[in-house]
Amino acid sequence: MDNRVIEILLIEDDPDDAELTIHALKKHNLVNHLVHIDEGQKALDFLFSEVENIPRLILLDLRMPRVDGIQILRKLKEDPDKCHIPVIALVSSKEGRSYVESFHLKADAYMAKPVDFKKFFKAIADIGLTWTILDSPCIDK
Repeated sequence: MDNRVIEILLIEDDPDDAELTIHALKKHNLVNHLVHIDEGQKALDFLFSEVENIPRLILLDLRMPRVDGIQILRKLKEDPDKCHIPVIALVSSKEGRSYVESFHLKADAYMAKPVDFKKFFKAIADIGLTWTILDSPCIDK
Protein backbone atom coordinates (compact mmCIF):
# COMPACT_ATOMS: atom_id res chain seq x y z
CA MET A 1 0.00 0.00 0.00
CA ASP A 2 1.37 3.40 -0.86
CA ASN A 3 1.14 6.43 1.41
CA ARG A 4 -1.60 8.30 -0.44
CA VAL A 5 -4.82 8.95 1.43
CA ILE A 6 -7.45 6.36 0.60
CA GLU A 7 -10.38 8.52 -0.37
CA ILE A 8 -12.88 5.73 -1.00
CA LEU A 9 -12.91 2.09 0.00
CA LEU A 10 -15.33 0.17 -2.21
CA ILE A 11 -16.45 -3.13 -0.71
CA GLU A 12 -18.34 -4.85 -3.51
CA ASP A 13 -18.30 -8.51 -4.52
CA ASP A 14 -20.01 -8.16 -7.90
CA PRO A 15 -17.28 -7.37 -10.47
CA ASP A 16 -19.70 -5.64 -12.86
CA ASP A 17 -21.12 -3.39 -10.13
CA ALA A 18 -17.60 -2.61 -8.91
CA GLU A 19 -16.38 -1.72 -12.39
CA LEU A 20 -19.40 0.48 -13.03
CA THR A 21 -19.01 2.24 -9.67
CA ILE A 22 -15.30 2.89 -10.17
CA HIS A 23 -15.90 4.18 -13.70
CA ALA A 24 -18.70 6.50 -12.53
CA LEU A 25 -16.62 7.88 -9.63
CA LYS A 26 -13.69 8.61 -11.91
CA LYS A 27 -15.88 10.10 -14.65
CA HIS A 28 -17.31 12.59 -12.14
CA ASN A 29 -13.84 13.32 -10.68
CA LEU A 30 -14.93 12.17 -7.23
CA VAL A 31 -11.88 10.12 -6.40
CA ASN A 32 -8.13 10.09 -6.94
CA HIS A 33 -7.29 7.07 -4.82
CA LEU A 34 -9.79 4.24 -4.49
CA VAL A 35 -9.27 0.77 -3.07
CA HIS A 36 -11.63 -2.00 -4.14
CA ILE A 37 -12.06 -5.12 -2.01
CA ASP A 38 -14.29 -7.89 -3.30
CA GLU A 39 -14.91 -9.95 -0.15
CA GLY A 40 -16.19 -9.13 3.33
CA GLN A 41 -13.48 -10.91 5.31
CA LYS A 42 -10.75 -9.29 3.22
CA ALA A 43 -12.39 -5.92 3.94
CA LEU A 44 -12.37 -6.56 7.69
CA ASP A 45 -8.75 -7.69 7.54
CA PHE A 46 -7.86 -4.51 5.66
CA LEU A 47 -9.85 -2.19 7.93
CA PHE A 48 -8.62 -3.70 11.17
CA SER A 49 -4.98 -4.29 10.25
CA GLU A 50 -2.24 -1.88 11.16
CA VAL A 51 -2.99 0.22 8.08
CA GLU A 52 -2.24 3.89 8.66
CA ASN A 53 -4.46 5.09 5.83
CA ILE A 54 -8.04 5.00 7.03
CA PRO A 55 -10.50 5.55 4.17
CA ARG A 56 -12.36 8.84 4.10
CA LEU A 57 -15.52 7.11 2.82
CA ILE A 58 -16.70 3.51 2.51
CA LEU A 59 -19.12 2.33 -0.16
CA LEU A 60 -20.44 -0.94 1.24
CA ASP A 61 -22.43 -3.61 -0.55
CA LEU A 62 -24.71 -5.23 2.02
CA ARG A 63 -25.32 -8.53 0.27
CA MET A 64 -22.13 -10.57 0.13
CA PRO A 65 -21.47 -14.24 0.88
CA ARG A 66 -19.93 -15.36 4.20
CA VAL A 67 -19.09 -11.96 5.78
CA ASP A 68 -21.78 -9.52 4.68
CA GLY A 69 -22.09 -5.76 4.84
CA ILE A 70 -24.14 -5.86 8.06
CA GLN A 71 -21.27 -7.58 9.89
CA ILE A 72 -18.79 -5.05 8.51
CA LEU A 73 -21.01 -2.09 9.38
CA ARG A 74 -21.52 -3.38 12.94
CA LYS A 75 -17.77 -3.78 13.53
CA LEU A 76 -17.05 -0.33 12.11
CA LYS A 77 -19.69 1.48 14.14
CA GLU A 78 -18.71 -0.29 17.38
CA ASP A 79 -15.02 0.55 17.03
CA PRO A 80 -14.09 3.92 18.55
CA ASP A 81 -11.24 4.37 16.06
CA LYS A 82 -13.36 3.60 13.00
CA CYS A 83 -16.91 4.72 13.82
CA HIS A 84 -16.29 8.19 12.35
CA ILE A 85 -15.75 6.80 8.83
CA PRO A 86 -18.83 7.63 6.74
CA VAL A 87 -20.45 4.53 5.24
CA ILE A 88 -22.80 4.59 2.27
CA ALA A 89 -24.68 1.30 2.11
CA LEU A 90 -25.19 0.07 -1.43
CA VAL A 91 -28.53 -1.72 -1.52
CA SER A 92 -30.34 -3.50 -4.31
CA SER A 93 -33.76 -2.15 -3.41
CA LYS A 94 -35.48 0.73 -1.65
CA GLU A 95 -36.04 -1.53 1.39
CA GLY A 96 -32.32 -1.37 2.15
CA ARG A 97 -32.60 1.18 4.93
CA SER A 98 -35.20 -0.83 6.86
CA TYR A 99 -33.10 -3.97 6.32
CA VAL A 100 -30.04 -2.34 7.90
CA GLU A 101 -32.04 -0.78 10.72
CA SER A 102 -33.65 -4.14 11.52
CA PHE A 103 -30.20 -5.06 12.89
CA HIS A 104 -30.25 -1.91 15.09
CA LEU A 105 -27.63 -0.29 12.88
CA LYS A 106 -27.56 2.77 10.66
CA ALA A 107 -25.39 3.59 7.72
CA ASP A 108 -24.62 7.24 7.13
CA ALA A 109 -26.44 7.15 3.81
CA TYR A 110 -28.12 4.62 1.54
CA MET A 111 -27.92 4.27 -2.20
CA ALA A 112 -30.14 1.90 -4.14
CA LYS A 113 -28.25 0.31 -7.01
CA PRO A 114 -30.25 1.40 -10.05
CA VAL A 115 -30.40 -1.03 -12.91
CA ASP A 116 -30.48 1.79 -15.46
CA PHE A 117 -26.94 2.91 -16.39
CA LYS A 118 -27.77 6.64 -16.52
CA LYS A 119 -29.53 6.53 -13.14
CA PHE A 120 -26.55 4.74 -11.69
CA PHE A 121 -24.16 7.44 -12.93
CA LYS A 122 -26.41 10.13 -11.44
CA ALA A 123 -26.57 8.28 -8.12
CA ILE A 124 -22.78 8.04 -8.03
CA ALA A 125 -22.50 11.77 -8.79
CA ASP A 126 -24.89 12.42 -5.90
CA ILE A 127 -22.48 10.58 -3.61
CA GLY A 128 -20.07 13.48 -4.09
CA LEU A 129 -22.56 15.86 -2.51
CA THR A 130 -23.54 13.41 0.22
CA TRP A 131 -19.90 12.77 1.05
CA THR A 132 -19.22 16.43 1.74
CA ILE A 133 -22.06 16.81 4.26
CA LEU A 134 -21.81 13.56 6.23
CA ASP A 135 -21.15 13.74 9.94
CA SER A 136 -21.15 10.23 11.37
CA PRO A 137 -21.91 9.83 15.08
CA CYS A 138 -20.35 6.88 16.87
CA ILE A 139 -22.26 4.29 18.88
CA ASP A 140 -22.22 5.05 22.60
CA LYS A 141 -20.78 2.22 24.63
